[in-house]
Order: sequence, then C-alpha cells, then structure tokens
Amino acid sequence: MRRHRFLRAARFILFAIVAVLALSFVAMHLWNWLMPPLFGLHLISFGQALGLLVLSRLLLGGFRGRWGGGHWRGRMMERWAQMTPEEREKFRAGMQRRCGPFAPPSPAPKT
Repeated sequence: MRRHRFLRAARFILFAIVAVLALSFVAMHLWNWLMPPLFGLHLISFGQALGLLVLSRLLLGGFRGRWGGGHWRGRMMERWAQMTPEEREKFRAGMQRRCGPFAPPSPAPKT
C-alpha cells in the first residue's frame, strides 16, 4: 500500500514537471514567433518563458486550483434555484441595468 502511494506521487510529480517544461517550451516558441515581428521585442530564453508562465499564473490566477471559480458558480446556482419567479425577474432587471446589452436576455413570457 505504501509503495503504491509512493509510485502514484512520483508519477504525479513527474507529470507535473513534464507539463511545466512543455508549457514553457510552447510559451517560449510562441513568444519568439509572434512578439519580435509584431512588436519589435527581444527573443526570450527557456528560463524567461518559465518565469513568464509563473508570473502570469500569480497575477491572473494564483495557485489555488481551478481557474473557473466553480465554487462560486455552485453557490449561485443554489441561490437561483431557491428564488421565486418574481425574485428572478428582479435579479434579471438589475443585471440588465448594470450590464446593459451584455446581460443575458430575459426569457420570453409563457403563454
């Protein structure tokens, strides 16, 4: 049992290292392919690409797991299910006021 856990952890760590190396390689080649011709920027090395990935992860998502905010969505779905039709319409109207044309459309009235 203990050996199985060790092998599983070792496989996970190996996969994570390979994934980080592959993402850095892709980021480096995409940068070097696009940025110098488009914006006149310098080529970057593999280490700089790795640093760029870490920096972007820190600035844009942190290191807390899922990016999608799944916990927030689940709570909102629960709240939506508990709303009455009048509360839902009031919520939609508020979103329409705040978001303008980007708010989701109200459903057609049922006849």
